[in-house]
Amino acid sequence: MSELLTQIKNKASQQKKMIALPEATEPRMVKATQQILQEGFADITLIGDQDEIEKVANNEGVDLSGAEILNPKETDKNDDYAEKLFELRQHKGITMEDAQKIVEDPLYFAALMVKAGDADGYVGGAVNTTGDTFRPALQIIKTAPGISVVSSSFIMLVPDCEYGDNGVFVFSDCALNPNPDKNQMAEIAITTAETAKNLAGIDPKVGMLSFSTKGSADHELAQKVVEATKIAKDKEPDMMIDGELQLDAAIMPSVGEKKAPGSEVAGNANTLIFPDLQSGNIGYKLVQRLAGARAVGPVTQGFAMPVNDLSRGCSVQDIVDIAAITSVQAQG
Repeated sequence: MSELLTQIKNKASQQKKMIALPEATEPRMVKATQQILQEGFADITLIGDQDEIEKVANNEGVDLSGAEILNPKETDKNDDYAEKLFELRQHKGITMEDAQKIVEDPLYFAALMVKAGDADGYVGGAVNTTGDTFRPALQIIKTAPGISVVSSSFIMLVPDCEYGDNGVFVFSDCALNPNPDKNQMAEIAITTAETAKNLAGIDPKVGMLSFSTKGSADHELAQKVVEATKIAKDKEPDMMIDGELQLDAAIMPSVGEKKAPGSEVAGNANTLIFPDLQSGNIGYKLVQRLAGARAVGPVTQGFAMPVNDLSRGCSVQDIVDIAAITSVQAQG
């Protein structure tokens, strides 16, 4: 785990990015800011009332030297951001007066910073729900070209494991989409392969998971995976991907050779795409708890510019790690 995150932080340090933290009066965010600046892999903008942020920092014994602090109710960026928000949302009935009020919300301010190029990504969720964290991003930053769905992945680090890439896997989608259709599942496969390559540092071999392998079961659920695999191949012909595959056929060479002979992926998959949220969430937690794996994430993918969501129970170290991941995503 430490080796992977060290690699991610080293990569982030090579091309520093500005990360906005819109929950800047939360003590964990303030502590994380000091650690990020000390480690030197990203620049930080804290969004909120400066007096309140500095009070929290003093109470926690934290030095915020080097961090930018912007109060969304006072900064001279407000008019430009309000105008941008009005342009983006007037078709939804928003007025200029509405936009001027909304811009004062730190989460919306963070999204507008990223949209304007004043920040390279933002991280939230230590205080706010996933819905509140992502809503401004969906309205302002939107999804990447050719991608219609935002998804999540976990980088799974499995100790003493011969499968995957020496025990390294990427699982998706484990946190966001309850029941993706075939097109969404294909897009999730494409964005997860990018996560595997850019963050996990592995050459992605994508296994599209099902309870069936190569027609061993005739069911509409398995057929969805078959069709999603074809769509992904058509969109990204150079991507190594195969499905539908049962889990053992995807990761165990002996089973893969038997059930899917001739497949470049079967038996060697390191990037696993689950057919729905139930199986993905259950799958990563099984591996985490029974195999003692470390689950790094969730890593959000699919936005045009990086946005990541934390658990409200996150630690300071979790914030630091996700900020590093967000920085590397911004390099892409």
